[in-house]
Amino acid sequence: MARMKFLCDADRCIECNACVTACKNEHEVPWGINRRRVVTLNDGLPGERSVSMACMHCTDAPCAAVCPVSCFYTTDDAVVLHNKDTCIGCGYCSYACPFGAPQYPQTANFGTRGKMDKCTYCSGGPEPDMSQAEYVKYGANRLAEGKLPLCAEMCSTKSLLAGDGDIIAEIYRERVVTRGYGSGAWGWRTAYGETLTV
Repeated sequence: MARMKFLCDADRCIECNACVTACKNEHEVPWGINRRRVVTLNDGLPGERSVSMACMHCTDAPCAAVCPVSCFYTTDDAVVLHNKDTCIGCGYCSYACPFGAPQYPQTANFGTRGKMDKCTYCSGGPEPDMSQAEYVKYGANRLAEGKLPLCAEMCSTKSLLAGDGDIIAEIYRERVVTRGYGSGAWGWRTAYGETLTV
């Protein structure tokens, strides 16, 4: 069975935020939530890199480990999802997640935050596939349609990869080998003449 994963190639990300916009539009994500965001390291300095971040669908997910009501579950494709009907909105998962994936849908006073929301890898939730109830709670179920997450499909530089972890690892390995740093292959160092070691 395929093990679905994300990988962001920091040498290709141009911080266009197309992945963020595609996710919000596809799933009609509420105001205040970004299931995906672009983080820039060393902003404005030599060696600046941007990385598209979302739920990484961990093998041993810390969000699931701390949930007192066990609302997190892993699908056959190794996608970590949560059940909004079971979620009590305690927020433990948001503290445990190193990627900041689980988020409250509202930013009002304490007690009115609601149920947690997170990246679903475009695979919906526990409701029947492609149902209206599933769409309202979790957004589009592209995996059931045989498609990959829209954030990766909309990436103009193909820095954000999604799919079977083994295939993604092979694609990234080929990129690193052919990039060649110094051979004239495409990359930030070639484009900007960087001599930094990263």
